[in-house]
Amino acid sequence: MAKAPLLIPAVAVIAAIALSSMFVVDERERALVLQFGQVKQIKTTPGLGFKVPLIQEVVTYDDRILSLPTRPLEVTPLDDRRLVVDAFARWRIVDLVKFREAVGVGGQTVAKSRLDGILNNAIREVLGSVPSTAVLSDDRTPLMNRIRDLARREAAALGIDVIDVRLTRTDLPEQNLSATYDRMRAEREREAADERARGGEAAQRVRATADRTVVEVTSEARKQAEIIRGEADAEANGIYADAYSKDPHFFAFTRALQFYTVSMKPGSSSLVTQPDSVYFDYDRFLQSIGEGKAATQ
Repeated sequence: MAKAPLLIPAVAVIAAIALSSMFVVDERERALVLQFGQVKQIKTTPGLGFKVPLIQEVVTYDDRILSLPTRPLEVTPLDDRRLVVDAFARWRIVDLVKFREAVGVGGQTVAKSRLDGILNNAIREVLGSVPSTAVLSDDRTPLMNRIRDLARREAAALGIDVIDVRLTRTDLPEQNLSATYDRMRAEREREAADERARGGEAAQRVRATADRTVVEVTSEARKQAEIIRGEADAEANGIYADAYSKDPHFFAFTRALQFYTVSMKPGSSSLVTQPDSVYFDYDRFLQSIGEGKAATQ
């Protein structure tokens, strides 16, 4: 019975030591068991783990994919047009031992600071090797992949894997916007003037070709018309001659009627003559125009 008061504290001490020798790793974490700063055990699976009480300690690190937004960064592409760039990276701790050796007791805070510097250097190096038009374009995937690969190689020394890098904003500095817009406007106006000049030149060529074609077609049409008209007149004269040879008197009569029709057409000049004028004497009229009986004798 005298030993009972001593047994309870001993059991309590043993229980405390047993509990302090156990640790639990969450499924979102991985752990290192350290002894005097040296890594003695790596716990990568969730569940219960054991360590030497008082001598060993447990340090846990996040096993999830983490994000790191960068601060606004000014870069200078090949054409010396300064740009302001924002980006973010997704990263993960893949080598606990190397990570611990690289960042020490600072953990993820120090890792983020060093990774931020790596990303900034990669962004400056990649974007500084291309013109600003490539940075401001809609498809920046090749550039982001190059930044990711470069940052991944540098971050590997920290035990970190850079999974992805995205450019969230690429814009001009506020003080450069006006000058840049003016330069872009001048470039577009020069391109528009060149296009208009080329269009005017092409229009002149088309217009000249069309005018030449019109002249050629019109000349050819006039020539054909004259030929047809000449052939028609020759045919008409032949018909007239044939008709005259068959009945000269009737032919002369129709010619007189044609003359009367033209001379008495509404709106023509007035005709002043005497009743016994040759105009009203058919035989004398035909003789006067060389188509009467006297003319045929």
